Amino acid sequence: MIDLYTWSTPNGRKISILLEELGVDYTAHAIDITKGVQMAPEFLDISPNNKIPAIVDQETGLKLMESGAILIYLADKYGQFLAKNGDQRTKTLEWLMWQMGGLGPMLGQAHHFVHFNPDKSDYAKERYGAEAKRLYAVLDQRLTGRDFIVDDYSIADMACWPWISRYEWQNIDLSEFPNVKNWYRRILDRPAVQRGYQVPKDMGPIPAG
Repeated sequence: MIDLYTWSTPNGRKISILLEELGVDYTAHAIDITKGVQMAPEFLDISPNNKIPAIVDQETGLKLMESGAILIYLADKYGQFLAKNGDQRTKTLEWLMWQMGGLGPMLGQAHHFVHFNPDKSDYAKERYGAEAKRLYAVLDQRLTGRDFIVDDYSIADMACWPWISRYEWQNIDLSEFPNVKNWYRRILDRPAVQRGYQVPKDMGPIPAG
C-alpha cells in the first residue's frame, strides 16, 4: 500500500497517473495547498520541503518527497515504465530531468505571470511566455517520428504530460506544435491517465487539446 499526499497540480498528477498505470493499491490524501495544509507538522514529517507530492510506502516505511524521485522509486519498485539499465533508462532520466529542471519550473512561472497576474510585470509576462513556447518547441522536435518521448511510454511522459495539460494557462496554441498535440491526445486517451488526473478530487473535463 502506498499513501500518496497530493493536490490537483501538475506535480501531484504525475504520481497519481503513475500509480493508476501501475495498478497498485494506494490511498490518496488531499493536501489543500490553498489552505496551508502543507505546513502542518505531520505533513512536514513526510515532506520536509512542505511541497506535494509525497509518499509513504507502508511496506517498507519509506517516506519520500520530490516528484522525480518518487517516479523513479515507484517505477523501479514495480519494474515498469523505466528500463532497468542501458541507453533507454539513461534517456528516460535525461528527459525526466529536463522536465524537473526546465519544463515544470518555467511553465510554473508562466502560470504565475501569464495566467494569474498578467498585469503585474510586462517583462515577466513576455519572458516566461517566450520560454514556454521555446520549451514546447524543444518537446515538439523531440517527438518528431516518435509516439512517446523515449520511444516507449515511460515516466518521462507522465512527468511532462500534466504540465502540458495546462497549455491554456500558458497561452499556448497546441496546433503550433503538432507533434506535442498528437502526443498529448495519445496519452489523454489512456484510462489510467484520465483517472489519475482526477486525484485527489474531480476537477471536471480534462482539456482536450
